[in-house]
Amino acid sequence: MTAGETSGAEKEQPKQELLPPEHIQELQQSSAEQLQAELKKILGFTNHQICMKEAVLLDYYVCGFWWAKEANFTPTQASFTMAVLYKVLDNIREKQMSLVDNMVEFSKALSAACRSSTSEESTSSLLDSEEAAALTRFISNSLFQKYRLYQLLFTTPREELLTGVEKTIDVFCCQDPLTPLEQGISTHLCLQ
Repeated sequence: MTAGETSGAEKEQPKQELLPPEHIQELQQSSAEQLQAELKKILGFTNHQICMKEAVLLDYYVCGFWWAKEANFTPTQASFTMAVLYKVLDNIREKQMSLVDNMVEFSKALSAACRSSTSEESTSSLLDSEEAAALTRFISNSLFQKYRLYQLLFTTPREELLTGVEKTIDVFCCQDPLTPLEQGISTHLCLQ
């Protein structure tokens, strides 16, 4: 294979641009708060305290990274996990893929990572079958089971929801504002 050619397995794997393995190794030593602060910088989130979309995405990535750390993934495997998390979310946000299509894309990336890659040093795959099954369970529980919510998060503008709902509030004027609501008796009887 020449330098300009890529194999089918390399085309299927998501690019590990979000967090390269060198950066992952540093982050694996950090606390959850430090990880969250670093991911905020990497992702460019400045309004996660008031923007629901940024808060959800930050939580999604922090949970994904922490899961990979607790699963004892190597930095390369954790980088792949973060890339997969990014890819499946990007499929919802940019391509507006259906659940089935996104699951197919995920399975292609996972099968490419499980295929053996030959290099000069060793012949091994990025993930073994147990690690791939664990990653599949995590993605299924964290994203695919809540797929419709993520679709709504990315496709429905929050401002539209807030301005599109009309509420009518009736204010009742009462003579004695301290009247207990539960009993419905006058205040002087309640205080006796």
